Amino acid sequence: MDIYDLTIVGGGPAGMYAAFYSGMRAMKTKLIEAKQELGGFMRMYPEKTIWDVGAVGPARCEELIAVLEKQARTFHPTIVLEQEVHHLHRREDGVMVLTSGCGQQHLTRTVLLCAGRGIIDRQKLELEGANQYEVSNLYYTITDVGSFRGQHVLVSGGGNSAVDWANELHDHGAKVTVVHRREQFDALEYNIARMHEHAQILTPYTLHRLHGQQESIESVSLMNTVDGTIHRMAVDSVVVNHGYKRDYGPLLEWGLIQENNGIRVNERMHTDVPGVFGAGDFVDYGSKVRLIAGAFNDAVLGVNSALHYLDPVASKQPSVSSHNVRFRELNRKLRERSRD
Repeated sequence: MDIYDLTIVGGGPAGMYAAFYSGMRAMKTKLIEAKQELGGFMRMYPEKTIWDVGAVGPARCEELIAVLEKQARTFHPTIVLEQEVHHLHRREDGVMVLTSGCGQQHLTRTVLLCAGRGIIDRQKLELEGANQYEVSNLYYTITDVGSFRGQHVLVSGGGNSAVDWANELHDHGAKVTVVHRREQFDALEYNIARMHEHAQILTPYTLHRLHGQQESIESVSLMNTVDGTIHRMAVDSVVVNHGYKRDYGPLLEWGLIQENNGIRVNERMHTDVPGVFGAGDFVDYGSKVRLIAGAFNDAVLGVNSALHYLDPVASKQPSVSSHNVRFRELNRKLRERSRD
């Protein structure tokens, strides 16, 4: 069985970029993803437009995933899909054995955990009869934003996702009402300002009851969280963004320390387990930036630390791609292609 220098657990933005960057560092790399395709949490919002990745955009999530996956495969890492890593065992020779839920084992000298938000469990509405509307016009994510054109859509929530969807829905021709239990929204200021320009904002309100015939919502009752008054409103669809529960499953049995919104790492992405590093939404540290751009930087630091763990004299500041010998042949092919 092959022994890898680095095994990346998780195929979201951090994991995909780590697969590319470890190739730049000439590491023998494997990437293991629990789902049947790469993309991680971004697969929850394939139609969502991303603006804040340097020199890229605006681009839909599915477009960004495709570009990241192509880049991840540059140096031909081994990619394993539909396996969820459960257990870690360290042999006497220091090699780590990762065992997936199906029983398959993977041998590696270091591990980079890019498990994102773990097993995602959406916060669903705890209202009577809510489940029956999930097959019609109650949504917890959107896969075809254009299908809401001409509808009156109620968006419930106050975080980045709720605000982003309110703006996306308006841009695709929907009338939007946003309901939030607090006056303040927890999202980027520019996006909040955009939302206030076109959406009806009802705060502080919560969804109190759903009204409909058979499987479709026709109206909703909203309750004011201050005085308890009820307001009823006709709607065509309801989109709920109340956040997610994080579940890291068996990974927490490895000796990792959970802290705030992730696993504790230091400024070089070291976890509390020797030879195990972290990156992306999976980790938490003092200056953590929860953006895709921040996940890329975490991945670089994690890969560099893994290589330095294997070879203490390896450079912590490798040459950039324009000077990296691994690109010489690729650059030659690109120049030849441009001349054709």
